[in-house]
Amino acid sequence: MSVSGICLTRQTSLWTQKNTEEPKRTTRISNMVDVKGLVFIFLTLLMERSGALKPDGGYCIENQCFTVFQDPSDYPTSRDQCRDLGGHLMTVRSPVSHDILSNLLGKSKGRFWIGLHLPTGCPDLTTELRGFQWVTKDSESEFSDWVPDFDSSCSSLRCVSVSQEEDFKWMQEPCDAHGAGFLCEHTVKEPCKSLAVTDKDTVIYNSSLGFQAENLPSAPPGSIAIRMPAETKYVCFSEQWVQAPWSCEIQDGGCEYKCSVNSEKEPTCYCPPGHTINPANGVTCEVSAEDPCLNLHCMHACSQEGDIHKCVCHHGYKLAPDGRSCVDFDDCKDERQCPGENFKCVNTPGDFQCVCKDGYKLTGGACVDVDECVSAPCEHLCANSPGNYTCSCYDGYKEDPEEPHKCKLYCGKEECDAECDPNNMYQCYCPDGYIAEERGDKTVCIDIDECVFFYCDQECENTFGSYVCGCSRGFTLEGKYKCVKNEDDTDEDGSGTGATTPPSIPPVTYPNPTKRPSGLSPGGLAGIIICIAIFIVLVVFLAHHILCGRDKRKSANEGPMVLST
Repeated sequence: MSVSGICLTRQTSLWTQKNTEEPKRTTRISNMVDVKGLVFIFLTLLMERSGALKPDGGYCIENQCFTVFQDPSDYPTSRDQCRDLGGHLMTVRSPVSHDILSNLLGKSKGRFWIGLHLPTGCPDLTTELRGFQWVTKDSESEFSDWVPDFDSSCSSLRCVSVSQEEDFKWMQEPCDAHGAGFLCEHTVKEPCKSLAVTDKDTVIYNSSLGFQAENLPSAPPGSIAIRMPAETKYVCFSEQWVQAPWSCEIQDGGCEYKCSVNSEKEPTCYCPPGHTINPANGVTCEVSAEDPCLNLHCMHACSQEGDIHKCVCHHGYKLAPDGRSCVDFDDCKDERQCPGENFKCVNTPGDFQCVCKDGYKLTGGACVDVDECVSAPCEHLCANSPGNYTCSCYDGYKEDPEEPHKCKLYCGKEECDAECDPNNMYQCYCPDGYIAEERGDKTVCIDIDECVFFYCDQECENTFGSYVCGCSRGFTLEGKYKCVKNEDDTDEDGSGTGATTPPSIPPVTYPNPTKRPSGLSPGGLAGIIICIAIFIVLVVFLAHHILCGRDKRKSANEGPMVLST
């Protein structure tokens, strides 16, 4: 929305006097500190507004700027949008600000939120704002414009909107209702006063807040002003208008085509082949009937320095030794790039970007530390640090070498207590390289001697939770288990004489137990087998004894046999 032709009847007496400031007539920014500051201002503004909501109109006077957004949303969302843009919902404290509001909205349809609400309690008809409060948490105001049918009950609606249909009077609305948009207010530092104009001139301002307007009383730093019809261009910096071309890092120095640095390290504009720079403004291009640059066959462009024409490169490139080609220049080698704290420079083809260092995020134009621990990246303990974080483990655990953010059971001695589920006493776990054994009412983890399983080709040394393979002299350990004879290291009888290969700890993994083990040891198994064997012998002996006794009793009962004839 254009706000050209705004008429503020009270502006002269209450806000400012007519400004006739002339722009700074230099085409250079000689002080390197100024260049650095200007670059930082632009980068900050660009990063802050990257992807942000764009205003549909705006107006600035002295150090105050007002913007309007035609974005349907409720009061809390509108309030947050203004805050994210570095301002707050508009406060209408005077007739002048009311005139600005009505001119910004013009003939826009629908209701727009302003920064007035009733935080708690009931309306108070004895005060100017009737108990309502500005979003700045104060009630100072020399102006009010309520609708005649104001609701003074304690159940009244608590947020305020204005509309062209109601002559921009203050209307109570439910805060969760969706209005047609909202108005924001911004306080700016070191603004530039408007450029002086004649009856034949107009000035178009491209505000750094994202809106375009004509003949603004003031403009925030980073704004671009174009004086028409000459098309002379200026940038606002530290309350001064600096004429283009300025530093090439900032919007190509204001050049219509491209900006480059000449042999005197000064920014200069140049045009594509067949065009020359307009001498009146130094930034726009004009068609040239006889262009001496055509015969140079420049890769990028050609520039005139005095009576000499030569090839130049786009910003971010440098001229190759052949005088025609251009190669990428690493802008990040210049330490002045990205001067903000915790910013870093990322080189791109022909350009660079300022981004936050790892572990930081952009907030309000500054890179602030990200508390990574909020997202719970560690399995156990997390300690945040500037730009980073550190994971650690509870007692009885150590970091997993393959996944440092995770923890695994750790004993570090011959035996230790098992980790058991408090809700299931039979669900116990031991570290890798240990086996569980029941001991009364508890379970302990005992180190496994892996060397008895002959994992190693030659030598083996047991360690707590693992083991170490080694080789005899004249052999080299390969694949952590196998020993290979050294071909160039033998004695007279052909046996190896080389030194023993330093041992290596191979990874040994064991399945996690899902049940509490029985605690049966090899000795216990042997005892059980012996007991079973003795039991079987006793059973056979007892059976034999019983059978023999039965036969004797039978013989005794029958007596001697008598033969009769």
